[in-house]
Amino acid sequence: MDDVASGIAPDIEAAVSFAQALVRLRTVDAAGATEVERPAVALVRRLFDDFGWPCEVTEIAPGRPNVVAVVEGGGGLGPTLMFEGHVDVVTEGDPADWSVDPYGGEIRDGRLWGRGAADMKSGVAAMIHGVRALQRAGPFPGRIVVGVLCDEEGLMLGAKAFAASALARRVDAVIVCEPEGYEVCASARGGIRLRLDLDGAMAHGAMPQQARNPLVAAARVVDSLARAQEWARDRYGTHTRAGSVTVTPTVVRGGDPDQFNVIPAHAVVGVDVRTMPGADHDELIETVREFSAEAAAGAGVSVRLTVVDDRPAIELPETHPVVTALVDAHRRVHGTPPPFGTVPGTTDGTVLTRDAGLPTVVYGPGGKWIAHQKDEYVEVHEIGEYARVYAHAAREYLTRTAANPSVSP
Repeated sequence: MDDVASGIAPDIEAAVSFAQALVRLRTVDAAGATEVERPAVALVRRLFDDFGWPCEVTEIAPGRPNVVAVVEGGGGLGPTLMFEGHVDVVTEGDPADWSVDPYGGEIRDGRLWGRGAADMKSGVAAMIHGVRALQRAGPFPGRIVVGVLCDEEGLMLGAKAFAASALARRVDAVIVCEPEGYEVCASARGGIRLRLDLDGAMAHGAMPQQARNPLVAAARVVDSLARAQEWARDRYGTHTRAGSVTVTPTVVRGGDPDQFNVIPAHAVVGVDVRTMPGADHDELIETVREFSAEAAAGAGVSVRLTVVDDRPAIELPETHPVVTALVDAHRRVHGTPPPFGTVPGTTDGTVLTRDAGLPTVVYGPGGKWIAHQKDEYVEVHEIGEYARVYAHAAREYLTRTAANPSVSP
């Protein structure tokens, strides 16, 4: 059935223009920022108001609002499907490294360029206009929640707040519209952020025998992380799509560059652990603690481990109704079934599953590996394609589940 026969016809020009408008807003998730999503959320809310969608804006932190709309289908009782995205972005870095203005929203060579074009302002535009297209096509059972949640690039405060809300308890499934390069990702790797504080003893650089040097210990700790990764791979193996556990040092900090003649008393090592379904996070954390403590002890230094964040790996059966609806919708639009994949990082969906038990699947416009790089872009045609898939997937999921509630877990 084509879009004309189905009555589903997203306003693609409007969706592209809206994605451009979002990219032109510098909504960088930076430490200490007092305003991040607010201007983009104001733009989203105006569009919701234009569509007549009741919505609520909730300030989660200063300058960090969630905006959530509920679109009633008008077609009788049915489940609640959520589309979810975010409008905060990582820094552009040095603009001189870009070949385009990071916030110009330029369309050139069939691509929309700029920070957030793929991750994930085009996904936000596509999901909103996809839902609007479904609404204009006629009544559907149940309802759709459209959520633009804050702080995805940080600690996911917006997703945590939504997961604790009364509305979350009414949601039956979530499509997260992050860029995955046409893959349907029913699984996502987990993430653990660890901080290792190394405590030694300060001394003069000419008298190292008087010190317990945390920098020497830090080098040994970093080496121990490679051994922890090998242990984890032997312990948990390799997941078909999510790969194996990685244990990666990302921060080493200690000493004062203005005092080369001082051995510091303290140092910090930051660790990014990525996991796959089946890995035991508690066991992994304890293993890193033991390996790092043993490594540092050789330099007379103690280690304090702090879990900064702990996000589980998640996996939804490929037979789940929201997954099959998305697969069928992709086939309808593209003529062939989509490949399955795994989210290499974590998304708000991870938190929505962990904290509220919501089934989540990830599928959105943009290359899978383009996020956070210079010269970020999305193919313009993808914005309309994904809007169409979202509309068809919502109709399929809501209609099938309303007709046969027993198929929804």
